Amino acid sequence: MLNRVTAPGNGDKAGANHSAHHVRPHPLREELVLEVHARPFEAMAAPARGSHLAVMTDELDEQAVADHVADLCRRYGAPVPPAGAKFYSQDLGPFRLRWEQHTEFSTYTFVRQGPFQAPFAEPVIGLVPADWLENLPGAALAAVHFALEGRDAPERDPETMSLLFGGNALIGAEVSGGAARAWSDLRTHDDGFSRVLVRDKAMSSLQAGRVVQRVLEINTYRLVALLSLPVARQVSPRLRRMDAELGELTAKLADGESGQEKALLDRLSALASEIETIGAMTSNRFAGTRAYYDIVLTRLAQIRQQRIQGLQTFSEFLERRLLPAVNFCNATAERLNALSVRMERVGSLVRARVEVQIEVQNRDVLRSMDRRARMQFRLQRIVEGLSVIAITYYLLGLVAHGLHGIEALGVHVNTDAAVAIALPIVAGLVWFIMHRARRYLAADKDD
Repeated sequence: MLNRVTAPGNGDKAGANHSAHHVRPHPLREELVLEVHARPFEAMAAPARGSHLAVMTDELDEQAVADHVADLCRRYGAPVPPAGAKFYSQDLGPFRLRWEQHTEFSTYTFVRQGPFQAPFAEPVIGLVPADWLENLPGAALAAVHFALEGRDAPERDPETMSLLFGGNALIGAEVSGGAARAWSDLRTHDDGFSRVLVRDKAMSSLQAGRVVQRVLEINTYRLVALLSLPVARQVSPRLRRMDAELGELTAKLADGESGQEKALLDRLSALASEIETIGAMTSNRFAGTRAYYDIVLTRLAQIRQQRIQGLQTFSEFLERRLLPAVNFCNATAERLNALSVRMERVGSLVRARVEVQIEVQNRDVLRSMDRRARMQFRLQRIVEGLSVIAITYYLLGLVAHGLHGIEALGVHVNTDAAVAIALPIVAGLVWFIMHRARRYLAADKDD
């Protein structure tokens, strides 16, 4: 049976606090805890309108972006973002600013509360200082005007609703479990902005803020996810060419004669360099496409769509238009990886053939060296025999000279007979000495 744990008293609390002071926190703990709360949704009560920008800043200094936001705040006498901030929200008077710094882009949302006659007439972006917008760091990828209508706003027939979006075909859905409706055409209009209209039916202000934010994120992330599409179209013909060239090299490797390996390796090296160049240029972009598309799917699930009769939902529209493009980018990335793997396999085969040829050459060299060694051994034996004869000849000459010297002293010696007797003795002795010397040298070599 488990013992029940009781709540600590005041003394226990003091002890707990005292103990906590002695626990060493992880240096990233506070940052990780705050990350969950880093970009909170904001309340947004209908009626309200706004303009939203997503500006690519991946190649810019983050501090330059933050300084530009601080400049706008100073113009209205508002507090500036704290140092190192990635998120900032502030009421500047004519509008409310929401700024978020992401990995590759920054978003700026300008919101104005209050009634309006036409959702997209006199957009809020017109209240933002023009010179500040012109000097905005980066280039805008997504730009959206949005409007949040109250539940008491008059209903519009499909034709009137289409006119709000320039007569374009609409997509839309009941969102947030039927608590609101959202419409858009996901097109860029003459002013360079897309349009989103949300009608509140039964949302709280926090719920309305979440719905608007998620719809805006869907529009932003679907564009960022497609940044790799032009790249995929650009490299696709090069991949087809390299695929065909690699097939030719493989066929030559299978059917060609030996001796072509160096030329094959040179061509393979050139192809491998080109593949690595393309991989370095596209890998981050293709990985970003997969990540951003997953975010789009998550945001679509979070707004909890229900069909409006006669309209495509956001999910249906994006599945038809966005999914093929994302699949093409993913297929291009997979094709690049597969080509790299094939290139490595073919290169291994060529290197294997080269190694086999080197081994054959080494074998032939060893055989030749072995033949030379045997020939040298035979020559050595011959030379050894000749050396015995030569040394014996010179030694016998010395014996003959010695005997002649003895005769000169008056001692009669038969020199020829003595030399004849000495011949086998000297020859045998020389051969024995040479034989022992050869054995000694051979034993020393083995040691």
